[in-house]
Amino acid sequence: MKWAEKPYHSLDYEMKRRFGEKVYRLALNGGMTCPNRDGTLGYGGCIFCSSGGSGEFAADAALSVTGQILQQKKQILAKRPVHKFIAYFQAYTNTYAPVEYLERIFLEAIRDEDIVALSVATRPDCLPDDVLDLLERLNRRKPVWIELGLQTVHDSTAALIRRGYGLSTFEDAVRKLRARGLEVIVHVILGLPGETSGQMLETVNYLNTCDIQGIKLQLLHILKGTDLETYYHETPFPIMTMEEYIELLIDCIEHLSPDIVIHRLTGDGPAGLLIAPQWSRSKRTVLNRFHAAMRSRNTWQGKAFTGQQENSGGALCRNHLHYIN
Repeated sequence: MKWAEKPYHSLDYEMKRRFGEKVYRLALNGGMTCPNRDGTLGYGGCIFCSSGGSGEFAADAALSVTGQILQQKKQILAKRPVHKFIAYFQAYTNTYAPVEYLERIFLEAIRDEDIVALSVATRPDCLPDDVLDLLERLNRRKPVWIELGLQTVHDSTAALIRRGYGLSTFEDAVRKLRARGLEVIVHVILGLPGETSGQMLETVNYLNTCDIQGIKLQLLHILKGTDLETYYHETPFPIMTMEEYIELLIDCIEHLSPDIVIHRLTGDGPAGLLIAPQWSRSKRTVLNRFHAAMRSRNTWQGKAFTGQQENSGGALCRNHLHYIN
């Protein structure tokens, strides 16, 4: 099979297919917290979570949603002409609030005519029925994506990182979301302490059996001020080199169902907070070497995938995957 420039089901490809042009995310802050921070489940969040709740690149929460959208648009439009955007509520747990508040801020976001989709990052244990009903109603107006932070399928690692919920809770949330026609994107962290490459592949293979539509593959970042920083200094664990990460990433993509859209390949660690790995500061270098390695291995998404994604609604056939660019 002839190799192509980007032989995987990228978000960029999917957005151009759906909306006819490039689409950019606007990272928003709904001003919420998390049950893993406010004492409901624990304090301090997951072990890797920074004080910004993974929302360091989000807009200023002191602004209205409309103000945040305008702020983010201005930054992007200063660099490139863009016409369509995704409203991405990123910081902390974005369904952890009264449904009346959620309805107000989500409606405010999608009223903007340039917003083509709403993406909401949350936890699977923060999706009560009234919130699910709201998301279903909003999905009739514009596409709604729900991003769930699974990170790993392994119970021992989940306990170490203080995820705070079991795998059955994740599975139940996915079923409920899909029953309401909502798209599900799952976050996975590669390089968590104690996990082998084989265990990380097990997480990917597990997700192939779930009815999910997207995945974010995130390199583990050790950030200043997190409990992971303390753990790293007190219980040192190996940090992957760039070459090791790229090899693992390609292995994951080879095993991933070609119907699943890849929303992220590595992620960004805030420069002022990043402790390790320092090589991840140059995201462009990482991506260039990743694409070169894909070409060298003559490989593509799903090359090692042998199953059938459960209840898959994907529109991309494996036989045509190598034509993506």
